[in-house]
Amino acid sequence: MALLLQITRHGDPVASAPLRMTVAEAERVHAALCHALDQEPVPSDAPECRKPIQYPGGRQRF
Repeated sequence: MALLLQITRHGDPVASAPLRMTVAEAERVHAALCHALDQEPVPSDAPECRKPIQYPGGRQRF
């Protein structure tokens, strides 16, 4: 998998480069990003993994 990363400074592009990773590495990055964004409001167009899941008994997990 490859993900194009773009670095900006004050909104101005500085550099871009492809980040190549295995599927396992991509899954770890995905999990880390979801964890890092856990306290942020979830946008309406967010992927399913960012939306809260209501479990029986009223417990909520993200």
